[in-house]
Amino acid sequence: MDLGLRGKNAIVTAASRGLGLATARSLAREGVDITMNARSAEALDAAAEEIRRDFGVKVVTVAADFNEAEGRAALIEASGGAPDILVNNPGVRQVPTPYDQITAEDWRYWLEVHFLSSVDMIQRAAPGMKERRFGRIVNMSVSFIKFPQVGFAHSHAARLALSGATAAMVRELIPHNVTINTVCPGLFDTDALHTNLHGHAKRGNTTYEAIVQNRLETCPAGRFADPSECGDLIAYLCSAQAGFMSGQNIVNDGGVYQGLF
Repeated sequence: MDLGLRGKNAIVTAASRGLGLATARSLAREGVDITMNARSAEALDAAAEEIRRDFGVKVVTVAADFNEAEGRAALIEASGGAPDILVNNPGVRQVPTPYDQITAEDWRYWLEVHFLSSVDMIQRAAPGMKERRFGRIVNMSVSFIKFPQVGFAHSHAARLALSGATAAMVRELIPHNVTINTVCPGLFDTDALHTNLHGHAKRGNTTYEAIVQNRLETCPAGRFADPSECGDLIAYLCSAQAGFMSGQNIVNDGGVYQGLF
């Protein structure tokens, strides 16, 4: 299927590895020029060079912190000031914290990471999208927002705030062919996943192998997903064909979440 994206341009954050890189590659395969962001210039430049070589699209890199206003401004400027596609991917790892140990500073930090940064990027990008009557915005979240986990109250609160805010925004934007959707991935075979599993093993006084086996047994698909399976989903949500789909929180977790809605 031709997704109708050739010649468009996209901002993808936390794009030097993992799901961000997979998303950048999936969009580049469709002929989208990419403005890639990550904190590490070395990893970012290496990933960008691979995309240029493999797909022949224009790739601009911005080594900056997406969670800082200066970084977000630099991203918009590097994209020419008017991206057609925006993929907000915070790219910040965290560890479980008991609710009574979450400080006021922690709450503010995670609101900045998972809510305020993405809202700011949407507000910066949406006017140009409206003017051109094409825009696709995808927020990267986690499947656990559908079934919150102990120890992640600060993360879930901020992610749910973003889903709530964008559900209201879409009603103002979709008349202009601008959509916002949230992708909620589960267990994808990335460095971040394996780092987290090692952390769970250490905190639980067990082995990494035992944690992996447990996760595989509780996933109906019986495997960790390839990052491209997330990137390709996001590419479809950015397509010309997906213009009627907006305001959704789409779980992509191999059947772990058992709810209907």
